Amino acid sequence: MKKIIYGFFAAVILLAVNFHAAADGLNSVHTSNGIFVVAAGNQGNILFSNSSGSTWSKTNAGPVNFKSVFTLGTAVWYTSSAGKVYTSTTAISDITERNTGVSTSINSIYFTGAANGFICGDNGVVMKSADGGITWTPSAAGISSVNLNSISFKDATNGVTVGDNGKVFVTTNGGALWTEETVNTSRDLLSAKYFPDGIGITGEWGVVLFKPSGSTWEMPDMKIKSDITGIDGDSFNDIHVCGGGGFIRNNINGNTGFLNFEKNPMLADLTDMVRFSGLGFAVSSMNNAVIRTTNGGTTWALPSGTTVTYNWVSKPGAGGDFLGNNMSLHPTDRNAIFIAFGNRVYRSNNKAETWSVIGNQVPTGFTPHSFFVSPNDTNIWLIAIESSPDKIYRTTNYGQTWTEVMSRAFSNYGQPLEMDQNNPSVFYFAPDNGGFWKSTDDGATWNEISNNYPFRSPCDIIVMYDSSNVIFVADGITGSGQAIIFKSVNGGVNWTNVHTANSSEIPSMSNSIFDKSVIWATEWSGSRIYKSTNYGDSFFLSHQTGFSGWGSDVCKEDPDLIVTGSWGAAATMSLDGGVTWTNISQGLSGHGGGILIPDRGYIVCHQGSNVYKLNIVYDVITEVSENIISSVPADYSLSQNYPNPFNPSTKIKYTLPKPDNVTLKIYNELGKEVTSLADGFKNAGTYEITFDGNGLPSGVYFYKIQTSEYTSARKMLLIK
Repeated sequence: MKKIIYGFFAAVILLAVNFHAAADGLNSVHTSNGIFVVAAGNQGNILFSNSSGSTWSKTNAGPVNFKSVFTLGTAVWYTSSAGKVYTSTTAISDITERNTGVSTSINSIYFTGAANGFICGDNGVVMKSADGGITWTPSAAGISSVNLNSISFKDATNGVTVGDNGKVFVTTNGGALWTEETVNTSRDLLSAKYFPDGIGITGEWGVVLFKPSGSTWEMPDMKIKSDITGIDGDSFNDIHVCGGGGFIRNNINGNTGFLNFEKNPMLADLTDMVRFSGLGFAVSSMNNAVIRTTNGGTTWALPSGTTVTYNWVSKPGAGGDFLGNNMSLHPTDRNAIFIAFGNRVYRSNNKAETWSVIGNQVPTGFTPHSFFVSPNDTNIWLIAIESSPDKIYRTTNYGQTWTEVMSRAFSNYGQPLEMDQNNPSVFYFAPDNGGFWKSTDDGATWNEISNNYPFRSPCDIIVMYDSSNVIFVADGITGSGQAIIFKSVNGGVNWTNVHTANSSEIPSMSNSIFDKSVIWATEWSGSRIYKSTNYGDSFFLSHQTGFSGWGSDVCKEDPDLIVTGSWGAAATMSLDGGVTWTNISQGLSGHGGGILIPDRGYIVCHQGSNVYKLNIVYDVITEVSENIISSVPADYSLSQNYPNPFNPSTKIKYTLPKPDNVTLKIYNELGKEVTSLADGFKNAGTYEITFDGNGLPSGVYFYKIQTSEYTSARKMLLIK
């Protein structure tokens, strides 16, 4: 047994962090009392809070990749990728390495009491400790050699562990023997929770399994492709899950489809979550921004002082002329995406980061308006492309040869071709000057089905999810001053005008599989965004962007995330279903086209002659260190910062003659809180904080301390 102390002095505590540190990213988070919260990740990254997540401290435990963390009382346990377990107290003053006798990754840990705990890991490892994690013995009878990713217990005897290839094992005798359960999936299972009334499990590709006590396994259709990595809650009537891109969903009020989406600011893969009463915490492996809810998940917030930067980054390799949305996702490869530029098709195998041309050129035409890769057979593609007259081409051999299947003029500015996502063999086409065409054989042959309904110049088509009979056509002519949305409830045969706007076009519409009642529509050349909440029977003005509208999309995995773009270099985003909007135009260039949001952390824009991808950075604008000086002062005090003026850091000293709750906050000249340096219980002593204003502009700032018996404030000057 080897005791190690990583990067700590007994009197030095880090209170907040710069989130650009090399060890950014967290794999696990836990609390057992809602007051002390700890999160851990790769490269020794540890964040902890003694104030229910109001403020956070950080340390680094050296070259160790933490996989899981668990707390109980004043004890903290961590597991690592190198077969080690580490222990500490909630003071996090030292971390002690414990040998397990194995070298494989230990992926999860759970303690049923102060002494008794379990770990699981790769190659079927399950071990038990009876002395608080100091020593470990094998406890894997009945378990095959499979990578195990999560372990959870209801009490000292009943537990579950899950792993790759759909493996589920349960014990009813405290781990002495495990029995394999049969479940209807072979996907890797990533997280498990043993609730008082049954077992809940999550996994890759949107898998959720649950088994009420005394019943059989159920698997709801979550309607997503991302991994679901975290699960927690109080009972089967209060299950919360999180995962890819940053979504959080629950099944409260009997919502068996987990269609209650919890509004949160994280646009990055969430790896774990934990709940305690109305509090909840969730972490991402991509940053250190521990998000928190204080109202049971209704809303989530970033840590105090966090700033978020949105910047579109050009992803070269695919380029040329285009109009409309020509992006198409691969049906089975989550990393692959296709796009049409000019008369060429490009593919990315890394979520739009890099591109390469595939297939041969489309025989004629130069500006694609719509492009689809069939989910039934990825060898089949359809493209609507400008020509004389305009044409639809089809390939059945991955773009090696193309066949003309339609020759008819369509809008110079629209997206005239659409696939029925409910039945991918069906395609629709709306040309200029009337008519609505349908194909039921992957675009090979077409029939006009609307008795040449008198559309003028259709701009976009969408089909309602799970309801193929409901179709919408957006119609408009440049300079007409009248943009119209039509609705059909019988598969495109008959049509009704459901919305007319005083603008030229409705260039795009977007909808969601999670709430069929909601539809969004943009307008050109106006800046108004329209919304329907009654299945498209009528539309109302949602808001105005300040720029002429064009493309739009609703996130494929969270209906609360919407992005609308412009024919110019502008875009706006909502994370709360359209209640509030944020301008995210930075980095864009050229004219706008299509927007595609496969998941919350994967947002792509078809812009100008290039592809742009949204990069999101979470950053705490200050870095603070606190030195506790051992002498006990005679009175409260708050000293003038030094140096003053400062650039970029300064020291602030305060004294406490007795233990007390302390808040120390920074404010700008307008009185707006900039960040919190301290917020919680402190022992008597003299404290010296180093405040780093590197992320702040020059100016006058104020710092204010408040305790139960003392309040004081001082002014300081940052000059850069």
